[in-house]
Amino acid sequence: MFGKFFTKRAKQYDTAAVLAVSHGVSTEMNYCPVCGDEYRADRTQCASCDRKLISGTEKLAQIQEKEQLLSGRSMEISIDDELVTLRKGPLKDVKQLQKLLAQERIPAVLAGDEQSCGRGCSGSEMYLQVRKNDVDAAMAVLSQDFIKSTALSSHDMTHIDSVYVQGAESTVCPACGCQFSPYVEENCPECGLCFG
Repeated sequence: MFGKFFTKRAKQYDTAAVLAVSHGVSTEMNYCPVCGDEYRADRTQCASCDRKLISGTEKLAQIQEKEQLLSGRSMEISIDDELVTLRKGPLKDVKQLQKLLAQERIPAVLAGDEQSCGRGCSGSEMYLQVRKNDVDAAMAVLSQDFIKSTALSSHDMTHIDSVYVQGAESTVCPACGCQFSPYVEENCPECGLCFG
């Protein structure tokens, strides 16, 4: 009798509702797909990213899809797996990246070069390696971390394709967008970027 009661109660919980509570997502709100900021339902653009907002239902669908992908990913690397080197650096740095990948359920190993003792004590570079089929997911995680740690997401990138032309009447600084004459100075008068 009690078993039937608890079974019926458990079936009433919706997976989407559990996800919504555990991730703090409301279906009545909108969310930025880039920074994750939450907005009222009447807002359509993110104030900081200037991106079109998605509904709470869409965000929950993305979370559910990601969790299904993560739950199907094995955290074990076997001898038969083909490994690809993603990064090279000091032990401390690549260990931090390995930990970051592990949070996203992407297994990674650290390998040393011929001069290394394998523990990073000789000061040599270590290699961060992942399975070949995890490369795309791992690169996406590392790219997001790079953008977050360098604050690139908050920089104005509108002039990044500008090219400094030394012989032109006027040129545009790719860093800040300042327009100036390259005949007068080799540095941007606004931000100081050197072109010389």
